[in-house]
Amino acid sequence: MLKLKVTGMTCGHCEKAVEDALSGIEGVAKVIKVSRADEEVLIEGEPDARAVIDAIHEEGYEAEVA
Repeated sequence: MLKLKVTGMTCGHCEKAVEDALSGIEGVAKVIKVSRADEEVLIEGEPDARAVIDAIHEEGYEAEVA
């Protein structure tokens, strides 16, 4: 499982954009949680952390491995 701290999400649309961006990454079995309130993303699987962070950055949010 990969846990990330993600900042900049302000609404449900933001959460959905992050979830959609992550669902296409190799190694992501399931996006378990995307929470703007907790500033947290949990991913099941073995994705490359850099690919996940890059995908989140492309959506306009900051991310780092928690």
